[in-house]
Amino acid sequence: MIMGNLELFLIAVGLSMDAFAVAISKGLSMRRMSYKTALITGLFFGGFQALMPLIGFLLGTRFESYITAIDHWIAFILLSLIGLNMIKESRGPCEIIEDRFNLKDMIILSLATSIDALAVGITFAFLHVDIVPAVSMIGVTTFLFSFLGVKIGNVFGECYKARAELAGGVILILMGLKILLEHLGFLG
Repeated sequence: MIMGNLELFLIAVGLSMDAFAVAISKGLSMRRMSYKTALITGLFFGGFQALMPLIGFLLGTRFESYITAIDHWIAFILLSLIGLNMIKESRGPCEIIEDRFNLKDMIILSLATSIDALAVGITFAFLHVDIVPAVSMIGVTTFLFSFLGVKIGNVFGECYKARAELAGGVILILMGLKILLEHLGFLG
């Protein structure tokens, strides 16, 4: 299946919403906006968000022959579960991100916000997506959203965090549904 740039971009936006929400929290916890912190946050989140689908893709290609007949269902289920979880998180209590910045915290936050990208990478393998442009778009998109998230959080506050997670969840569910409907022959 050829996945177009618009579809890849929408997936990238959907995946970046967790990182965006955490970046907003980072910005909330800062007394004064630091572009260095925003840049580092963007690099960590964007880097991990690009790395995880690559790992998922490599795992998916390894096991593709075993599950080709149901790959579209796997893509639909994984994207829907990730999307539903993001929607659920958007309705839950706010997580407090402390105003400290160290390597350990950034690695943990980066991993936590990019686990879903691993599952998306597996679906990319089943769909034969060209992985280099896909992970590049995901990484750059997440970098930009994370960088801006720190600034937005510092300026505007908490009101955008839940909306970002909700939007990301809806986008991923719709992309999963589109993949399923295409494979079942309902969409051209």
